[in-house]
Amino acid sequence: MSQHAQLPPILTAHLFPKIEEMLVALLRSLAADDWERQTIAPKWKVKDVAAHLLDTQLRKLSIARDGYLPPAPPITDLVAFIDRLNQEGVMLYRRLSPAVLVSLMELASRQSAQYYSSLDPFSPAPFSVSWAGEAISLNWFDTAREFTERWHHQQQIRLAVGRPGIEARELYHPVLDCFLRALPYTYRDAPAETGTVLQFEISGDCGGTWWLYRDGDSWRLVEHASGEVTSKVMIPQEIAWRVFTKGIDRASALAQTRAEGDVPLGLRILTMKAIVG
Repeated sequence: MSQHAQLPPILTAHLFPKIEEMLVALLRSLAADDWERQTIAPKWKVKDVAAHLLDTQLRKLSIARDGYLPPAPPITDLVAFIDRLNQEGVMLYRRLSPAVLVSLMELASRQSAQYYSSLDPFSPAPFSVSWAGEAISLNWFDTAREFTERWHHQQQIRLAVGRPGIEARELYHPVLDCFLRALPYTYRDAPAETGTVLQFEISGDCGGTWWLYRDGDSWRLVEHASGEVTSKVMIPQEIAWRVFTKGIDRASALAQTRAEGDVPLGLRILTMKAIVG
């Protein structure tokens, strides 16, 4: 293993059929009152999250697969634009009955999985991963980003209705690995001397260790870094996904996070967002 080699790509296209099958089965099992339970997303109940998952899936197929670009005003604020599209989609699809919504989800999920499997992972993607600071992304990263969306929103539903979370390493570790790719962008304004090493551990069977290395005037994620570690942070896997998707308050996250060395520098990770909005 090279000490300062960049991390390998995250290949997730083959996982979509499994995560989508789990989602459809979950939604089909919900009782009538489950659909109106509050999730950790303050503005969304379970049905809103399901509506969002259907809306984003149909929009992605329309734009990325079919090349259909509906008229839209110039985008001056990407976050505000995405938030507006998301809210419009939720308002539209939450009007559907649960049975109709799930049937449409099943169809869209099948087509979506086929679409991701058809892509060359190393060709430019139609959308960049903005929360990682990229202007152009490759398909593997955009696809992994989409996988995190399908995983974490399903996790929100499971948490709201008291169902077991998705904690198989095969499905959760790629989500964490994708989220942690936002570290260099999160730390872009944090000054440090060349050679500074920061270590981040997500504890648990699905987690791992990531190293951030100061190389000249920028930070890089590397496979491994030797030498003295300036800061070491450990976050339990149970809350890691919530930290990076605005699903937990800072005080609660701090209470469950351990940090050593340069604590303020290490804890900058708690400000990291791996979602748009």
